Amino acid sequence: MKHINLIFLLFTVLLFQTCKDDVNIETAPDLSQIINEEKELYEFGYNLNNFTVIRDTIKRGDTFGIILERNNISYPKIYEIAEKAKDTFDIRKLQLGKPYTLLCTKDELKEPQAFIYQPNKLEYVVIEFCDSILAYKEKKPIKIVEKVASGIINDNPSVTMEEQGLPIQLAYDMSDIYAWTIDFFRLQKGDRFKLIYKQRFIEDSIYAGIESIDAAFFEHRGEAFYAFKYVVDSTKNIADYFDEETKSLRRTFLKAPVQFSRISSRYNLNRRIAYYGYKRRPHKGTDFAAPVGTEILATANGTVTESTRRGGNGKYVKIKHNGTYSTQYLHMSRRSVNVGDYVKQGDVIGYVGMTGNTGGPHVCYRFWKNGKQVDPFREKLPAAESIPDSLLTDYSQFIIPIKTKLDGIDYVQPTPIIPEVIEDIKPQNQ
Repeated sequence: MKHINLIFLLFTVLLFQTCKDDVNIETAPDLSQIINEEKELYEFGYNLNNFTVIRDTIKRGDTFGIILERNNISYPKIYEIAEKAKDTFDIRKLQLGKPYTLLCTKDELKEPQAFIYQPNKLEYVVIEFCDSILAYKEKKPIKIVEKVASGIINDNPSVTMEEQGLPIQLAYDMSDIYAWTIDFFRLQKGDRFKLIYKQRFIEDSIYAGIESIDAAFFEHRGEAFYAFKYVVDSTKNIADYFDEETKSLRRTFLKAPVQFSRISSRYNLNRRIAYYGYKRRPHKGTDFAAPVGTEILATANGTVTESTRRGGNGKYVKIKHNGTYSTQYLHMSRRSVNVGDYVKQGDVIGYVGMTGNTGGPHVCYRFWKNGKQVDPFREKLPAAESIPDSLLTDYSQFIIPIKTKLDGIDYVQPTPIIPEVIEDIKPQNQ
């Protein structure tokens, strides 16, 4: 029996020694440190682990004072905070539904140390009052990612973008690029496009809009239209879109004062209307049907000469662009410019409405040349300036790799519409 106990003892010692040798004590992890180590979480420039974090949104009836009082800050202190923060942020401008964060102490009192308000996805306002009172505005870090897209149009660009899960804003930005060269009111089924663009993301994951379209290709009625974004003035960072032959895609006038509407009535001097007994009543404008509240854009740079309401025109704005051309925009629900204002092409000058003589929401767009109303779609409007001669060589080299990348993008085929098949059920023989 003694011999058996001795053998067992020797075996245990050898086993223990073997396990010990297998473990490098110096490099072995300290499990207690791993268990106790808390992953640091930073947001708004703070280590959130150091605070009790309260997140909420502005509710009806909430004010800055009510929120802080609800979290055990006295009114004298609230007044002091508001006074010192007012030069940075007006606390009366908290908007319903916007998120805010309170950073509080980690003890039982949970006393607020900072109030952080987010008016949008990108920006935030910090009002800190733990020791001294400090208020400042910041932006979250943005990551810009290059992407490509393509599509074949069945209905319109917006529908195509939506079907592919692409940002609808791409359709609007693309229409802006080609606003002077392609009539987006007369797109054909089978027209197709390719895009190289950049998207913004906040904190790597939150979509924050389109940064820019850097290059585009649009095939309309079998004709190809390239567009490349190019900086023509690096000092002022002025960029524009040009085709593969260095010509500008812009014209001095937009083709339409609203985006993605439809033409409900064209310029027609021989128009006859049933309501007036089919008498000849010339229509010297182009009507663009759009929902009430749709933005109306200035089609070219100029000075506002009229902004008023009068008779059948309803609320309208008239702009003088130069000694030759003027434009007018009728039936607005609201005007956003005044006489004497200088507006740039694409600026919002009002909103679609139904004021004056109108049977539905639209903007009647009128176009003057040398004091006479004409059809803008029949006018050969001057092009914008092209690339300066000094930059032609640089531009030609600049677009080579971009054009190669564009040409290499495959088209995403539209999802076919498969009609629902209902099985015919034949009656059984009785």
